[in-house]
Amino acid sequence: MITIGLTTFSEHPSLIDGAKRKVRLTEYSGHFPVVELDTPFYAIPKVEAVTNWQKQVPKNFQFILKANRVMTMHDQGSADPVDNEQRFSAFSEYKRAIAPLMAAGQLKAILFQFPPYFARKIATIQYLRRISQLMAGYPVAVEFRNSTWYGEEITDDVAGYLKELGMTLVAVDEPHTTNAGVPFEPRVTTDSLALLRLHGRNVKGWTEQSADWRGKRTLYRYSGEELADFRKVVLNLDQQAKEVCIIFNNNSGGDAADNALQLKKMLGIEFGGLSPVQMDLF
Repeated sequence: MITIGLTTFSEHPSLIDGAKRKVRLTEYSGHFPVVELDTPFYAIPKVEAVTNWQKQVPKNFQFILKANRVMTMHDQGSADPVDNEQRFSAFSEYKRAIAPLMAAGQLKAILFQFPPYFARKIATIQYLRRISQLMAGYPVAVEFRNSTWYGEEITDDVAGYLKELGMTLVAVDEPHTTNAGVPFEPRVTTDSLALLRLHGRNVKGWTEQSADWRGKRTLYRYSGEELADFRKVVLNLDQQAKEVCIIFNNNSGGDAADNALQLKKMLGIEFGGLSPVQMDLF
């Protein structure tokens, strides 16, 4: 099975004919069967917020949620890092918040997107095992942003370790230079899910730390040729995993939805059980 989605649901005006307003989740779910939300990274949501998401989508719609920043050790790069008791408490609070999604089968994955300084060493390898223990029974996907996790033989070893832990290794497409980014190296580490996250290939926007860096780094539209290459990768992964999910994050210029629908057409797939698409007359 192949599924496609976008990061966030509100910032894709092409889904509502270019209307100058936020896209509603009810509208987004008329086009795609999954969405990735980053709001839990900044603050663990209340259960009421999670159940409100559920009310706006079909029963078979699924969510990929980012793990909270404390769970991914982003606090270690701040002036006020938390202690271990607070860190492990965040795991418990997070699991309580997402319980409705787990109960309904609507949680596709919890995305642990680690910071660039989360390098491969004994402590971080051990922390991955700790995560697998704390999140036992939950679908966990791991995205590394430090190149020490990749390279000749290293990627295979890391993939093997994540397979042992029951975690999905995210394949990341992003600008990859000597000093920035990680390579695109798809590996299937869980039979249930292969996950691709496509950030675009805007090298200048990705590497230049300007004031508006966050607003420009995913300014990129994939070409037909590039999407054709992804199509080959997806079809290969589809032979190895129960589901291949592709998330487009190249949206600084509003290109993600168009590219996602283009790849969907190239793959010749349709998504069933979506929300009805209604014309907004107001």
